Amino acid sequence: MPRWSAGPFSLIKAEMQPAYETPQFTTSRSDAPAIEAGLIAVPVFQGQREQVDWVNQATNGEMGAAFDRAEFNGKAYEMWAAHPSGWRTSRLLLVGAGPEREFDAERARRIGACVGLASRSQKQQRIAVLLSDAWSEPHIEALAEGATLANYDNGHYKSKHDGRFFVSAIEIVTGHDIATAVERGQRLGEAINAARLLINEPGNRLTPREFVSRGEALVSVPGVTVETLDEHRMEELGMGLLLGVARGSTEPPRMLVARYEPVGAPATPVLGLVGKGVTFDTGGISIKPADGMERMKDDMAGGATVIAALRAIALERLPIRVIAIVPATENMPGGRATKPGDVHQSASGITVEINNTDAEGRLILGDGLWYAKELGATHLIDVATLTGAVVVALGKTTTGLFGTEGWGEIVEAAARRSGEKVWPMPLFDDYREALKSEIADLLNSPGRAAGAITAAMFLKEFVGTTPWAHLDIAGTAWAEDARAWTVKGATGVMVRTLVEVARSAGKNWP
Repeated sequence: MPRWSAGPFSLIKAEMQPAYETPQFTTSRSDAPAIEAGLIAVPVFQGQREQVDWVNQATNGEMGAAFDRAEFNGKAYEMWAAHPSGWRTSRLLLVGAGPEREFDAERARRIGACVGLASRSQKQQRIAVLLSDAWSEPHIEALAEGATLANYDNGHYKSKHDGRFFVSAIEIVTGHDIATAVERGQRLGEAINAARLLINEPGNRLTPREFVSRGEALVSVPGVTVETLDEHRMEELGMGLLLGVARGSTEPPRMLVARYEPVGAPATPVLGLVGKGVTFDTGGISIKPADGMERMKDDMAGGATVIAALRAIALERLPIRVIAIVPATENMPGGRATKPGDVHQSASGITVEINNTDAEGRLILGDGLWYAKELGATHLIDVATLTGAVVVALGKTTTGLFGTEGWGEIVEAAARRSGEKVWPMPLFDDYREALKSEIADLLNSPGRAAGAITAAMFLKEFVGTTPWAHLDIAGTAWAEDARAWTVKGATGVMVRTLVEVARSAGKNWP
């Protein structure tokens, strides 16, 4: 009987509907009445009625009346619709941009998403967005990204056509030369949508082999070479932690190794991105409760993030060498599964006592981080839905950031520029005491107290003196509820932060 089965199993044979489409962007300096589009959107800062007084005549005074009645005042993400007269378009949408002093890239991104989702709900294929001089290039890049993100739909497995609709063309009207910014935003939004699609996939469709196969396709762009390690190569390398997690599944593990080596890039630094790729996590022998276990299909979100980020970095042709590592496996309670009390040895030689098989992500990342260093990474970032403890600490809005001195601050600054929320967490040496095992070098799960921190401390054992940061996205990888700027499901969080780190290539890096 083979150790692992021959192939993935699925009974779904029908052709699925597309999950997303990337809209075609154009830029212009057209006047509003002359624009040919199904809908024109105009962002308005809070309380700045005079900013759009020129609209009042076209709406026969309706806009002014809306302001007078406080029906619309420009509060963030509120919307007001009208039918302008004398214009080539029949629909006008004012979108609140909030107070101008609070305006930043994240606000711009959400406005773009609001416009996109509203246009989809009104089934408008061609739309235009009129921007004031307050919108700089970074804001416009974020707007294009947000509008691209809005063109995503989770329902691609529904067998009946359910009125799904995508925006096909978006014209951005501004006095600036913003073609490059729009292109960057579109490219980043497309990469994030690709990550969201992977994260939303059910476990029977996205096995480790299928995950890595799709990852290979996504990073098959100029400048990138790809290699996939199978279970035999892992055994040769001594990756006992990754193989130990995979033992309980009939699906064999895989490790995606992608290298972006642009012509002319300096030999150093080399950015190593490592993403957790557990395509379904039952908890293993330490099995999870049934309630909510279906969400564990998203336990490969870190891996999808790394794949999408590498794609965006390569397509942007950033002058930095990058290595992306995604260890992929299921964590199942099979007859050969790792048992609590077992000891496994990592490729680095570190031995680990497994006292909780549901603390599996740190195990596979340990072998992944080691391999990234072996391949020459000089700076490391890992991304993982690692701990429920980080959700207790920071909730669903903020990613936990752990990092070595100097490098952690670089990653934090990149997140701030990209509009993503992170919060630095401590890595004091005292926390390492909890990792001590009586029979091995490390214990994989010291308990509930400071759980997110001790998980990060575990990973730190595999990086040595290499600058390293860990992003725990357990709380931010999934949106529990739909909002004006997003649908429920995978968020694609941290893709833009990783790209922003790469954009800062070498600047003040430790």
